[in-house]
Amino acid sequence: MPEAPRCAQRPHRLEAHGHVREDPFYWLRERENPEVRAYLEAENAYTEAAMAHTAELRERLFEEIKGRIQQTDMSVPYRKRGYLYYTRYEDTRQYPIHCRKKAETGAPEEILLDVNRLAEGHSYCAVGCRAVSPNTRLLAWAQDNLGRRQYTIRFSDLDTGAVLPETVENVTSNLTWANDNRTVFYARQDPNTLRSYQIVRYRLGSSEPAALVYEESDPAFSVFVYRSRSEKFLIIGSTSTLSGEFRFLSADAPEEEARLFNRREPRHELMIDHLAGRFTILSNAGARNFRLCTVAEQDTARCHWRELIPHREEVLLETFELFDDFLVVHEREDGLAQLCVRPRSKGEPFRIDFGEAAYSAWISINPEPDSPLLRYGYTSMTTPSSVFDLDIRSGERTLLKQEKVLGDFDAARYHSERLQARAPDGERVPISLVYRKDLRQAGPQPLLLYGYGAYGSSIDPGFSSARLSLLDRGFIYAIAHVRGGEELGRRWYEAGRLEHKGNTFSDFIACSEHLQGLGYCDPAHTCAWGGSAGGLLIGAVINMRPELFERAIASVPFVDVVTTMLDDSIPLTTSEYDEWGNPAEAEAYRRLLAYSPYDNLRPQSYPALLVTAGFHDSQVQYWEPAKWVARLRELKTDSRPLLLKTQLEAGHAGVSGRYKRYRELAFKYAFLLEQLRS
Repeated sequence: MPEAPRCAQRPHRLEAHGHVREDPFYWLRERENPEVRAYLEAENAYTEAAMAHTAELRERLFEEIKGRIQQTDMSVPYRKRGYLYYTRYEDTRQYPIHCRKKAETGAPEEILLDVNRLAEGHSYCAVGCRAVSPNTRLLAWAQDNLGRRQYTIRFSDLDTGAVLPETVENVTSNLTWANDNRTVFYARQDPNTLRSYQIVRYRLGSSEPAALVYEESDPAFSVFVYRSRSEKFLIIGSTSTLSGEFRFLSADAPEEEARLFNRREPRHELMIDHLAGRFTILSNAGARNFRLCTVAEQDTARCHWRELIPHREEVLLETFELFDDFLVVHEREDGLAQLCVRPRSKGEPFRIDFGEAAYSAWISINPEPDSPLLRYGYTSMTTPSSVFDLDIRSGERTLLKQEKVLGDFDAARYHSERLQARAPDGERVPISLVYRKDLRQAGPQPLLLYGYGAYGSSIDPGFSSARLSLLDRGFIYAIAHVRGGEELGRRWYEAGRLEHKGNTFSDFIACSEHLQGLGYCDPAHTCAWGGSAGGLLIGAVINMRPELFERAIASVPFVDVVTTMLDDSIPLTTSEYDEWGNPAEAEAYRRLLAYSPYDNLRPQSYPALLVTAGFHDSQVQYWEPAKWVARLRELKTDSRPLLLKTQLEAGHAGVSGRYKRYRELAFKYAFLLEQLRS
């Protein structure tokens, strides 16, 4: 191994509630300081040198990952306003090409947006929202060439293909058209915190400046705008972690003042949409797992809401889609997604039968509410991602496309299971896992345990062709469905946030112990992986029980929890008090301090660790993983590898471009595989 970099230490005192912390690496926050860049580059060079002997393995993994994926491919087209819209890729090209053609036989292709051309001259390129005007003649899109979620909105004339000279700079990716085909509504963020706080109206071709439509003054709330399903209204939402407020205005009269749909209330979350003269509301008012209601558009006061689907303690309502003749609800029961179809007149509600014990299903793109077809997606840990159309009238189900896995892939070689681990407080924590049957051993074998556990985000079991490179080398892959997600309903989320956050960590530890106890693995063969809030999970558990894991990957990890949550100038901080707590309050400060990975590092042996960061990351600032690695390098007592890899031209999502992503994944896989050999 080459000699590891040592980060300069500069005294810095942090004091809150009479408690003092010394942070000698605080100076790494100085983004414009050349010494910061030099340190990150030194860590990158060290990581590359330490992994140099895996170059051949990495190249082989890259070719495997790329070789399983059909490089020239096209998505299933969806129909809207007489056109079929789709996205395709071409072999050797990094980025997608967004296209359409008229929904008639022999119609030629129209290229709406070739992201490969947009990316020319840029090391990073991401296209966010794309929106075609109601008359189908104009395209608006949001483009980010840095990775910090600060977009530029651009426009093109789809009749001529010309890009218009007008642009809107430094805004979010959220935008939508009014029905006049000239007015665009978009969300603007605060230049420092990047909180989305204003909805702005912009009239294309007008000399008048953009007009402020709504501004959110509460720093815990963020705003967004969208078209209703009926396309009659533009809806402005303002939401925090646990509350929401909505307004709406006519899409035909974009200059009118927005009407208030509901007044915000603490702990009242909701989502609304509109079709056929009525709003449909997903609401948790008096319903922990949410209920579905409807109300006429003329008077939306809650006293007029009529219940469509009542609250059920065992079923979580997550989202819905409105059609003229039926309603589709995405539900969750026993940790699994369910799609429930509810006809508006004749027929009884029914759930779609997926036929597997562990899977993921979702409502796909359904732009036309008068359609009798429901398009949905499905995958499992052994079934590649699939797109179906279900005819609600006949019940006929049509497979439109299944992700093609090139090579000798055979789903029958692999086996998926659903297990349960017992947490210290007696809760049963679900585990989804998959392995290759002919490589299953009687004794322990390599196992990668993935976890997240925050924001109520459920991690559903799905297929990954890239993951076959691990499974085909004898790995077992497992997902720990820890508290903090919503796999088992709202209570599962509530039991993994604020004062209950420790359950997320103890659940993950319990899953590792359970898998080791059953003989799937042992500590010498167990790997852990998590990213962002899942990186917090990894940081916490390797402080608590480092002996359970031989190696770990923490991707863009949120590890400097106390310092970040005390700084309301950092993006996301104020909107996340309901998730983690506000350490300006003494009790919350003590809670966060008790598990913050950076603040709980101590002299002990740690697993081999690969940490990634994004220099332009707006969600987890680069200095969190950088400081964590610097302090860990000073404290850990073992000689196992500790590697930091910072993407200097990317943000939270990592590199852009599919081949770059394949290489990054191959790098991480090589880290896991090589460590197993050592």
